[in-house]
Amino acid sequence: MLDGPRVADALLTVRGLNAWYGESHILHGMDFDVRRGEVATLLGRNGAGKSTTLKSIMGIVPRRTGIVDFDGRSIIGLPANRIARQGLGYVPEERGIFASLNVRENLLLPPVVRPGGMTLDEVHALFPPLLERSSSQGTKLSGGEQQMLAIARILRTGANLLLLDEPTEGLAPVIVQQIGAIIRQLKAKGLTVLLVEQNFHFAATVADRHYIVEHGRVIDAIDNDQIPVNRQKLQAYLGV
Repeated sequence: MLDGPRVADALLTVRGLNAWYGESHILHGMDFDVRRGEVATLLGRNGAGKSTTLKSIMGIVPRRTGIVDFDGRSIIGLPANRIARQGLGYVPEERGIFASLNVRENLLLPPVVRPGGMTLDEVHALFPPLLERSSSQGTKLSGGEQQMLAIARILRTGANLLLLDEPTEGLAPVIVQQIGAIIRQLKAKGLTVLLVEQNFHFAATVADRHYIVEHGRVIDAIDNDQIPVNRQKLQAYLGV
């Protein structure tokens, strides 16, 4: 859909991204940009390829082709550990915290990949529950606390682009509101976020732009302030 000139202020540029799991062709030419300092979402039905897109950007999907440029450099051929060191932080749907470690140990474990990462004091100011649960093991945390820890751990590394996969899934409405407030605060601090989300109503409270994904490709892009005039189109795409 966006096969054309690159956006001048894009931090992330994706063009013609294809990905496979074994013989299964999942992504069929994903095209989109994420501008510096914005929150962009990938919206679509289950199985559309949204999560695979994040994994492909991070190099977790071994077979992928196309263009993925981050901050002006190609990362499509890099292994996952080197991609993370460029300044991309990935929070998977399953959160990926270490259950046997306590909250403080989880926060201190990831390496700092570049300057600008949050200190523990800054993390605790943004996520007060994590200070209260510093000595609690990952298995003792609620779903919301686990999600906060997964995001906070990435912020310690210095990443300036956050890839968040379904951060509100399975959480109580009050926790969803807290996660939304955190994302808005991160944007205010200058971070860039690419968000995969099933909950469109939540996405609309945090995002600047929405990319609609269907069958492994972007079929439309809608600015958040254009949602009121695109209700029928979104209903057709997402059933919202």
